[in-house]
Amino acid sequence: MSIRIAPTRAARALNLLRTIQAHPPQCPCHSNPAEHAHNHIHPHGMKNHVRRLATPIDTSQQKEYAFEMAASSIRFGRGVTQEVGMDVKNMGGTRVMVVTDKTVSKLDAMKQVQEALGREGVEFRVYDGVRVEPKDSSVKDAIEFAKPYNPDMFVAVGGGSVIDTAKLMNLYTSFPEADFLDFVNAPLGKGLPITHKLKPLIAIPTTAGTGSETTGTAIFDLVSKRAKTGIAHRNLKPTLGIVDPINTRTMPSQVHSSSGLDVLCHSLESWTAIPYTERVPRPDNPIKRPAYQGANPISDIFSLQALKSTVKYLPRAVKDPDDHEAQEQMLLAATLAGVGFGNAGVHLCHGMSYPISGQNPGYKHAGYEVDSPIIPHGVSVAVTAPAVFRFTGPSNPERHLAAAECFGVDTSRVKAESAGEVLSEALSEFLVKLGDQPRGLKPLGFQKSHINDLVEGTIPQARVLMLAPSLDIRNLDVEREQLTQLFEEALEY
Repeated sequence: MSIRIAPTRAARALNLLRTIQAHPPQCPCHSNPAEHAHNHIHPHGMKNHVRRLATPIDTSQQKEYAFEMAASSIRFGRGVTQEVGMDVKNMGGTRVMVVTDKTVSKLDAMKQVQEALGREGVEFRVYDGVRVEPKDSSVKDAIEFAKPYNPDMFVAVGGGSVIDTAKLMNLYTSFPEADFLDFVNAPLGKGLPITHKLKPLIAIPTTAGTGSETTGTAIFDLVSKRAKTGIAHRNLKPTLGIVDPINTRTMPSQVHSSSGLDVLCHSLESWTAIPYTERVPRPDNPIKRPAYQGANPISDIFSLQALKSTVKYLPRAVKDPDDHEAQEQMLLAATLAGVGFGNAGVHLCHGMSYPISGQNPGYKHAGYEVDSPIIPHGVSVAVTAPAVFRFTGPSNPERHLAAAECFGVDTSRVKAESAGEVLSEALSEFLVKLGDQPRGLKPLGFQKSHINDLVEGTIPQARVLMLAPSLDIRNLDVEREQLTQLFEEALEY
């Protein structure tokens, strides 16, 4: 017979401490104790990893463990533009800068805005010098116009170019001493975070494409680098997006088409971006968490619905200028895609589009009332799309096949290794049937001899390339070779 002696309280406590020391507690925020050797109070009230307090943390190779959802407030409905004066008054605006371009300044949307502000007795000044597809010089001109007026609020009326320019006017009047490159995305700029909220901005889109009314992103040409870049931060997003389907009825067919292609690629790219849990580095402070975070469960919902709506309604909106249902659904799709990609991000189509626009050999797209050559943003992203999604297919066959199903493809017997090819073919067929679209880079005036410059203009787009599946951004030689092949395949489809 053996007698078991119960351990004393002191012995039990000692055993517990030894167990904790050998096997530190884990929780969803701290699943790998080796990654969290810093001194902090654990959510369960226990101070961990005491022996490693002096060890510095290297977060540069740690994968992300969280995503953050941010979007502007959105009001959607026919005729809601007339409410903007009351919104300005409700937000306390007394000196308002209304931002638009020469074309939109003559449309009913601007008339509605001015009348609404006038009814409420709000002081305002109009800046109508926005350039379609802004350059850094046009953005700086707009900023210099706004600074002396010192508005306490902005209202943007127009397409993505107008809304993006208004965001930047807001930013640099709120940080008047900042150098222009301080906030521009690295490595072309310093990529500094925007450390406090800006003045209220109401965005009223007149095109159905960019989704800029929902996002904290503003894009422009940095002429000296011959590439598009921009600024991205949550504090840049509009306070309110007034999304009025009546305002898009004045869009020419070609603008409906090219704007819709932007929605198409926003949704496809955010749906197929790397998962947020694969993004490196994990920020050491939440303020540094980028706006573009990788695919996540919330963005997925918005992106996939936007894709389905675009495939269904864009051909109708392009074909029939009186199909108001299709136009309204495309405007809604643009906003949905804006929420999706504004948090998940875009990748290769957009990364490659920036030098395509910035290095335009002289192409001028029909339907745009501008004097200089122009490759509309939606066109510049769509010309590479068939090549891009053929390339990214192996990274996540299930998602690429789900996207192909949105185009009406029966994928029940498609093998996983064919996912990229199937989506590429479906996308090519959709673009061809849409009509009046350049089928690749050659119709834009690009030749094989331009590819090296296009590749070099793409490589600095680290903000979006880091989200590109299948692209090896850790090895510059391999990345350059992959991009070269993609541009070669995109010359024609």
